[in-house]
Amino acid sequence: MSGHSKWHSIKHKKGAADAKRGKIFTRLIKELSVAARAGGGDPDMNPRLRTIIADAKANNMPRENIERAIRRGTGQEPGVSYEEVQYEAYGPGGAALIIDALTDNKNRAVGEIRHLLEKHGGNLAATNAVSWMFHKKGYIVIEKSKAPGVDEEKLMSTVLDAGADDLQDDEDNWEVFTTPEAFPAVNEAVKSLGIEPATAKVSMIPQNYVKLEGKAAQQMLKLMEALEDHDDVQNVSSNFNISEKEIEASLA
Repeated sequence: MSGHSKWHSIKHKKGAADAKRGKIFTRLIKELSVAARAGGGDPDMNPRLRTIIADAKANNMPRENIERAIRRGTGQEPGVSYEEVQYEAYGPGGAALIIDALTDNKNRAVGEIRHLLEKHGGNLAATNAVSWMFHKKGYIVIEKSKAPGVDEEKLMSTVLDAGADDLQDDEDNWEVFTTPEAFPAVNEAVKSLGIEPATAKVSMIPQNYVKLEGKAAQQMLKLMEALEDHDDVQNVSSNFNISEKEIEASLA
């Protein structure tokens, strides 16, 4: 199972999704503002903004919060200006990490992220040190337990017809991969089947994976949680692979 869906499963088992709604709203507000600033406030003319609005609605963000964030991005309302930054790093056991952040203070953010990495057995890396190991792709996770009765052949034909590159089965989930450009159409095609994806975003997908065991595996899980808890961090991509046994140990 890939690090992406593996980490989603871990968060689900820990019950972290509901507990961190405030963090989700903070992340979405920043993304809405930055997308509106970069491409304008009209979702019909701004595919990136349209995708984030759909994500915000799926997370039950109030409409007024969405509209206010967009107005701040277009300059119609005063607000904090965020910058997009990306950090490359190595985690425990040599796993690669790409950390995407939105911050109003780059110096503070890099210092705090460096501290988190070092505390959990990782370190910052130079630009392009690990990014070559990843491809930017649309990524959609469908939990089988929440999509009973869905026919895999129908799902595959639907997503491929909409422009997806691949559909993979990792036992508990289906993973759909697309180009960034095809992602909005494929995501809508999945929803047209009555499925609400567990994860739907454009992300950095690794070309290969590093298997972690024992101390390195446990450190990696703690590092991922610490990074995702950081207010400036929007997304963390990694190429780790961890067994179910290690996941159970982390939950004990």
